[in-house]
Amino acid sequence: MFSKFSFWIWGAVVSQLLSAAFHSIGFFVTPQPENDSERQLFNLMDNYKMDLGAGFSRSFADLFLSLSICFTLICTLGAVVNWYMKRQSIPADIWGGLLLIELVVFGILFLVMLKFAFLIPIVCTGAIFSFLVGAYLTNKQARQRINEL
Repeated sequence: MFSKFSFWIWGAVVSQLLSAAFHSIGFFVTPQPENDSERQLFNLMDNYKMDLGAGFSRSFADLFLSLSICFTLICTLGAVVNWYMKRQSIPADIWGGLLLIELVVFGILFLVMLKFAFLIPIVCTGAIFSFLVGAYLTNKQARQRINEL
């Protein structure tokens, strides 16, 4: 079972979709401050707008939201591309290139989450990266490239 490409690629699709879904929950939940320090911090994050030049004035909450949306969208994009390519039965050499690109992107994302995030995004991006590694290693073309090295 663990040597089958389909298992790994569908695992990547599911983990990417679940990561996007978990992350999008934050768009609908507003954290409540528990003390005066947190209240002041939340107020500054929401209301203090920095002049970013060229007429842009954004708060930290705005910047955080934009990055948060990007995380959700990159996970969704990865899942949709993998699902579509699996459905199209593309050749192993194209899968090898696509998976190598995703390994780099989601590998960097995983390292960033390890450094700056908390448990849930670390586990989610770790699962995505692990499934992509499994898919890459069980891809016939990728295995041949590894054997040539």
